[in-house]
Amino acid sequence: MLIVMKQDATPDEIQGVSRAIEARGFKAHPIPGAQRTAIGVTGNRGAVDQPVFESLPGVFEVIPVTHGYKLVSREVKPEDTIVEIGDVRVGGRELVIAAGPCAVESLEQVLTVARGVKEAGARLLRGGAFKPRTSPYSFQGLGEEGLKILAAAREETGLAVVTEVLDPEGVDLVEHYADVIQIGARNMQNFSLLKRCGKAGKPVLLKRGLAATLEEFLMSAEYILAEGNYDVILCERGVRTFSDFSRNTLDLAVVPAVKTRSHLPIVVDPSHGTGRRDKVRAMSRGAVAVGADGLLVEVHHDPDTALSDGPQSLTPKMFATLMGELRQIAPVIGREL
Repeated sequence: MLIVMKQDATPDEIQGVSRAIEARGFKAHPIPGAQRTAIGVTGNRGAVDQPVFESLPGVFEVIPVTHGYKLVSREVKPEDTIVEIGDVRVGGRELVIAAGPCAVESLEQVLTVARGVKEAGARLLRGGAFKPRTSPYSFQGLGEEGLKILAAAREETGLAVVTEVLDPEGVDLVEHYADVIQIGARNMQNFSLLKRCGKAGKPVLLKRGLAATLEEFLMSAEYILAEGNYDVILCERGVRTFSDFSRNTLDLAVVPAVKTRSHLPIVVDPSHGTGRRDKVRAMSRGAVAVGADGLLVEVHHDPDTALSDGPQSLTPKMFATLMGELRQIAPVIGREL
């Protein structure tokens, strides 16, 4: 359910409605908008008596929310959400590009890549300190040492860090070093992890699961918002299909679908979405064209020796070429880079 406040509703009236919601055992989520504040109600297992809330001071109307997901819906918040990461704003006019190696291997490697992608125009540094690999014998990441390396690269370059967390127990550690907590595709429905990240004080980047429907994707985001963290960025990274010419099938159609149903920003990962270096630039251009708010691109200074996902990593020179192409596309669709 959604309670829409009047345009001239006072802070005391908004707090009064929130108290009335919580007094009935529900949870109140005040969401300021451009014109008025809306208060999402969660925790109700059935219909709520609308007249009880319609009569409260400052209330304009009470609207039943038709989707299983509530807080991520445009019914609750018509305006686009902008997630702020320092001076970087994801979801606004600017296209935000995060780039870096799939896995942190050494300080020298990360600094080399970070310097290159920053010079080309990247605003965020992505890199994995913890790597969930298909094979238990593959490189699993450097752990906390990798997080320290990412923090050192941020100190030198000024690029905010995006890195993955694998389990609820690791959130404190990742939150300490990173600027954005990434939940990977394999963990999209790890509900205990979603809830823990909902209590974190950092933005969360949520990747779509390997075979997740749009509703399942948005419901996973709902878990995070329901715990009080509204700074969520969605990420399309390809889904598993019968395709035999790419690692996954990058579902660019989900971008406008998300934009229709949700106020949350969505970025695209063309590296995991294709698994092939020669396809990354083309799919990056397509992602921007269909309305993505940014990209996550894997970049390695020597992909042939990379410990993880070398075949899908661009070189810094290739990344610079891609950024030049995106600068030509962005103005055409009313964005800037």
